[in-house]
Order: sequence, then C-alpha cells, then structure tokens
Amino acid sequence: MSSYQTQHYLQVNDQSFSIQYEKNPTATAFQNLLPLKLTMTDHNDNEKFADLSDVLTTNAQQVEQIQAGDVMLYGSQTLVVFYENFSTNYSYTRIGKIDNPTALRKLLRANDSAEILWLTEKE
Repeated sequence: MSSYQTQHYLQVNDQSFSIQYEKNPTATAFQNLLPLKLTMTDHNDNEKFADLSDVLTTNAQQVEQIQAGDVMLYGSQTLVVFYENFSTNYSYTRIGKIDNPTALRKLLRANDSAEILWLTEKE
C-alpha cells in the first residue's frame, strides 16, 4: 500500500496556492487534465476564466453566493477562478476552493489576464 498523498496546487506569478477539490465527477475530471497551463482572462473585476479543451461532466446549481477562492465550471468547458465575494444568479458546477484568497486577490486583480499553472505533486 502506498503512503503517498497527492497535493494539488496552482501557481500564479511563481506564487503557489493549495487547492481543495470537491468530491464530485467534475472535480475528478478536471484533476485528470493536470498538469495544465491556462491564460485566464479577467471578467467583471471579480473573476478570471478560460475555456478548457475538454468538455467536463456537469452538475450546475445556482450558487447564490460566490466566495473569493472558489473554482467553478460555467457550462461544460469554462473554468472560472473567483477572487472577490459577491451574489449571483448564475449556475455553476463546483470544482474546488483555493487557500489564501487574500493573496490570490492581489495577484489576480493586478492584470487583465493571468497565466495559471494547475499542478499536482506527489509528496
């Protein structure tokens, strides 16, 4: 039996953030795409988004309240990272939550786009 634990994280401007994934088929399918480098574009001064090359399984629900650090799927192919808290009427499929949303906000607010490297590492 292996004692390895898989830790997932992402990098923005050489700064690493841990991510806790939901236990659902969408999160699992996304993790199967890793490692992944995405240039994510700003939208509404509260999120970064990028279209994935693969269509993922969805279970979209109206989330009502977005929290900074939320990682969600819009539709079946658009990955969204939120860096502000706000209310919404849109439906998303939850993928995960990024730790340290305050530091993430500072990095993502600074530019119209951000290159984000999504990684998994055995430790």
